[in-house]
Amino acid sequence: MGMTDPLADMLTRVRNANKAKHEKVDVPASNLKNNVVRILKDEGYIKNYKLIKDGKQGILRIYLKFEGETKKQVISGLRLISKPGRRRYVKADQIPSVLRGLGLIILSTSKGVLTDKDARKLKVGGELLCSVW
Repeated sequence: MGMTDPLADMLTRVRNANKAKHEKVDVPASNLKNNVVRILKDEGYIKNYKLIKDGKQGILRIYLKFEGETKKQVISGLRLISKPGRRRYVKADQIPSVLRGLGLIILSTSKGVLTDKDARKLKVGGELLCSVW
């Protein structure tokens, strides 16, 4: 049986590895996951990531980020918004904010995968993928 929601699987793997304080986590690669992870790196939620070619679809290796000697987690929350049974679409002026702007929402728009701030700037709406704080 195939996976119904690959993005939810990736977010769950990252959330679990983050709670267990692992240095890295491997997930099957796709263009959407690659774009979401790129945004997480640009916004400072993860250290780095790399795409490993394995002759099939590839593996996305995500290096998690922790602060200080106590290894305090940088990602304190990661939640899927749009699910396969209930997709959530919004217009540009209806994009919600996470923790009054402290977190971010990742959207899939006609201009590509963007953060909520960039989508508001470009005045484009789209599908709400996930929120991070």
